[in-house]
Amino acid sequence: MQIAYFDCFSGISGDMTLAALIDAGADLPAIQATIASMGLGDVRLSVSNTSRRGFRGKLLCIDQPREHAHRYLRDVHLLINRAKMPSQAKDLAMRFFERIARAEAKVHGTTMDRVQFHEVGAIDSIVDMVGVAVAWDMLEIEKAYASPVPTGAGQIRIAHGTVSVPAPATAELLVGVPIAPSQIPIEMTTPTGAAILTELTAEFGPMPAMQVGRIGYGAGNKDMPDRPNLLRILVGSALKTKPHQSDSVLVIECNLDDVSGEQIGFAIERLWKVGALDVFTMPIQMKKNRPGTLLTVLARPEDRQAMESILFQQTGTLGLRYRRQARTILPRAIVDVSSPWGIVAGKVSKLPSGEIDFSPEYDDCSRIAIKHGLRLNDVVVEIRECYYSAENARELQHAEENARKESADLEPDPNRIENVNAVFREAAFENEVCTDGSIKGFGEPPVGEPMVPSVELSIEFQTEAEHTQERNEYYRWDSSPWSAAPIEPLPPSRAPREFPMRGERDS
Repeated sequence: MQIAYFDCFSGISGDMTLAALIDAGADLPAIQATIASMGLGDVRLSVSNTSRRGFRGKLLCIDQPREHAHRYLRDVHLLINRAKMPSQAKDLAMRFFERIARAEAKVHGTTMDRVQFHEVGAIDSIVDMVGVAVAWDMLEIEKAYASPVPTGAGQIRIAHGTVSVPAPATAELLVGVPIAPSQIPIEMTTPTGAAILTELTAEFGPMPAMQVGRIGYGAGNKDMPDRPNLLRILVGSALKTKPHQSDSVLVIECNLDDVSGEQIGFAIERLWKVGALDVFTMPIQMKKNRPGTLLTVLARPEDRQAMESILFQQTGTLGLRYRRQARTILPRAIVDVSSPWGIVAGKVSKLPSGEIDFSPEYDDCSRIAIKHGLRLNDVVVEIRECYYSAENARELQHAEENARKESADLEPDPNRIENVNAVFREAAFENEVCTDGSIKGFGEPPVGEPMVPSVELSIEFQTEAEHTQERNEYYRWDSSPWSAAPIEPLPPSRAPREFPMRGERDS
């Protein structure tokens, strides 16, 4: 899956985003063609290399006619619908503007259809968002992630007067988004940048596991005192990671120095019976130099009362310590394995690398070892080999089934071929198709009926040398039943013929 990561260390704006996507491989002439089809007048896009605190980036320049128009959402929809662009890109561009309209409607206390776009309705903002939608579709990015985003500080002047940074609409767009601190007195994140970021981004945080293929740098118009004013977008393939399971457990501990080993052993057995996840002991040195035992129980939080009851009742401890501890566990499952000694239970876990690990149950292994007079380790090794042999056999069977399925998909469909032959015969209107590609017609055209043009039929079938792909063969004939003149002969290799079934192909 193709993914992208927005590294917004200097904020984000629409022009920075479009410049970064062009730098990452989006086609500028195609974006220019889309903008030209919107009817905005003579709008021209160009990008140039620039430097921000020693780092290279692309700077987007939009040459546009002067205008004083303020647009509504319906006006923007008309412009986007007029544009010649893929439907996915068109839908994405509309979502950008609808997201801004919702934010503006909320801060101004009105409805989306009554929101009047000022700065966002200008030509350059429209070009930014439509261009980003087209570039995003070109790069075939399916999911995006982003870093926390700084907004800047200070005040800016907008159509409604002087406001603090972030501007009201920008702040509304960034609700729920992690904000990085910044005291730079400029607007680092604009409404268009915030709309693009929040619409495209699925998660905010560190960069995900990915294989980076391309990196684009989009430059802002101003220099910053403490950082390069660049937006970095990393595009690449998501790496397949095996999900781990995470939860928390209750850790219960007590120090014991005046109970016998038998009492501790009995208490441990009772703890296992009521569902303890793990129980273990450690020797410790207690006050007055007395040797003691640290008893630790791992349990589910909901089992706390049952564990408390047993520990107080069976050990005589005067107090217990608790803490909740996070843990990460591998996916696992209980399986049964066929062995020379019958069915043996075992536990299968999946490692982060995707490998499978198997461990047979100790109780079953010890029973077999005692019953047959074998070494415990020999039994464990043999049962593990039984499991992995069966697993390999299943994988081989699965691979063979997939191969058979792929082979079946490549077999020609007799029904489809028969239908195509029927179409061929019907289209010829009982004309005699000669082997040199010409057609002999019979009779004159009926009065009032137009001449029927030649038709081209695309027929798919397999050749002997191509078992893994289909090839198109084209046949052209004159379908008019009244034409007596031969048409241009086809090459012998493309002359009309019955379509071959497997085993009947030409050599």
